[in-house]
This record gives sequence, structure tokens and C-alpha cells, in this order.
Amino acid sequence: MGEPVPDPQTHSNAEAQRDRARPVQASKSIYREYAEALAVAAILALIIRTFLLQAYKIPSGSMEPTLLIGDHILVNKVAYGLRMPDSIFGFQFPGLSLGRYVVRFGSIHRGDVIVFVFPKDRSKDFIKRVIALAGDKVEVRGTQVYINDHKIADSHAHYSRLSSNSPMSAARLYGDFGPEVVPPGKIFVMGDNRDQSYDSRFWGFVDVNDVEGRAVIIYWSWDDDAQGLPKVRWSRIGKLIE
Repeated sequence: MGEPVPDPQTHSNAEAQRDRARPVQASKSIYREYAEALAVAAILALIIRTFLLQAYKIPSGSMEPTLLIGDHILVNKVAYGLRMPDSIFGFQFPGLSLGRYVVRFGSIHRGDVIVFVFPKDRSKDFIKRVIALAGDKVEVRGTQVYINDHKIADSHAHYSRLSSNSPMSAARLYGDFGPEVVPPGKIFVMGDNRDQSYDSRFWGFVDVNDVEGRAVIIYWSWDDDAQGLPKVRWSRIGKLIE
């Protein structure tokens, strides 16, 4: 007996069915690949924003002229170490050390421009310049700043007329601070626009665990006061923050 011969019609019908099924399988594969790619991208973006690099917009003039209203900046969140966020998707977890550094591999220096959790309202982030470190004796007399009894070259300080919406009254504007020694684990900060800045002179020291990172570069800048459409400040884009 010879080998059975397949029916040509049946064979061609089976091939046609397989050919019709392939596009459906391919479509499902493409959708799955897109979903996986989006999921991976979202996870990477969350990791980068939480632990590595975060963008901020400057909303006030407390750091003028270094930073202007409408500047968009990038903050290096690993400049001083690996810090756990203050919450995960807005939730706190008992036993999990949030809002503090788990690994340190960098030191905060005088003159660094930092973003930190505002001690009086932890839902807000502030940006200021580091003036004094733990163990330093800091004193402010009018427009002069003294660290360890020596007047510092305060080249970043800027003074302008007190505006009506300033958080300080004119009587407190040039009020002296100290002398006072910065406690362990704390830093003393001020805004470059000294008479328009609500800073350590008025509410105290910043815990180093609340420092979220160091401001490094201006990547975009709008002039919100420009007439008509906001004007791009091209000369500020790419400027390093010093």
C-alpha cells in the first residue's frame, strides 16, 4: 500500500487559515510590545525623577538675579547621596525610612544652590543658597554676613527695594541674626535676593536630610511679564547655576 496522498483542496484551505491568523497574532504582539515599552518608560521616568534628576520651575524672585521667575531648572538629586522620597505616591509606610539619606557620597558646601523641603510646610520645596554648615558660627549684621567671626565675600547677595508682597516687614528687613552656631546635621540658607527672601534668618535651620539636591542648570526660561505671549530668554538656556 502506498503512502496516503493529502487532499490538495484541504491542504490549501489549512494554509489559508494559517495565513489569516498570522496578522491577528502579530497585532497582539505589537500591542503587547507597546504596552511593555510604555510601562518600562514610565518606571524609568519615575526612578529618574525620584532619585536622579528632577525639573523645577522658579515661581518667585527670592533667588534673583541668579534665578529669575520663569526659569526652568534641573536639580541633581544624587549630588549628596541617595535620598529616599518623603512619600511614595503620597503614602507613608510605617517602618520605611522615607525623607532621609540611605547612602551619602557627596558633601554640602557653602555656596551651593539647593532645593529642600521647607521645614514649616513639608508640602513645599524651597530653593536657597547654603551660607553656613554645621559647627559654623553665623551672624548677619544688616547686609554683612560673618562666618566664624570673619566677614565673607558675599558676591551673590543682591539688595532691592522691599515690595508690598514681601513676607518680611521693613522693620525686620535688615534685622540681625545671631551670632549662633549651626547645630549638628543642619545648615543655614539664604536667598540671593536678600530683602525679598524668606529664609533661615526668619524660620531657622534646614535639616541636611531634607536637602533634595543641588541645582545645576537652567534648561528653559520664560519671561512671564512679557507683553503678549511669554518671551523666551534664549541667553539663559543652558546656563550653569553657580
